[in-house]
Amino acid sequence: MKNKALTITLIILVVITLVGVVGLILALNFNKSADGAKEPSIDEILETTVDVPEITTNLAGRQFIRISLKIQTDNKKAAEELAKRDFQVNNIVIQELSEMTSKDLEGKAGKQAFEDSIKSQLNPLMQEGDIQKVYIVSYIIQ
Repeated sequence: MKNKALTITLIILVVITLVGVVGLILALNFNKSADGAKEPSIDEILETTVDVPEITTNLAGRQFIRISLKIQTDNKKAAEELAKRDFQVNNIVIQELSEMTSKDLEGKAGKQAFEDSIKSQLNPLMQEGDIQKVYIVSYIIQ
């Protein structure tokens, strides 16, 4: 009777250990495949980025702004589409800036809010992909 109980206990321990080892191996392999989606290289980013030439427009106050942007998409076709939509991009940027004051663009948070706003307004227009990031590459407020 004691030998049967000991044998059953050992079998249960071996099964639990095997299940744990298999689970650990699967978890490690799953994490490796998730890490395999590495960040794109700078060359890949540049291939999917569109330059928005300098725009000069009035802000909500009496000041005006001169600003240039780079817009990163998620693939080459999206970048080609966005380049064709340059007039829509300019329109959205000008409209957004016309509602802002120089105070709205102060600091990191103000610039980030502007970038996020442009991204959220452009994404619904896109048919070939998505906007990943909007970068302010230069700006002057006078």
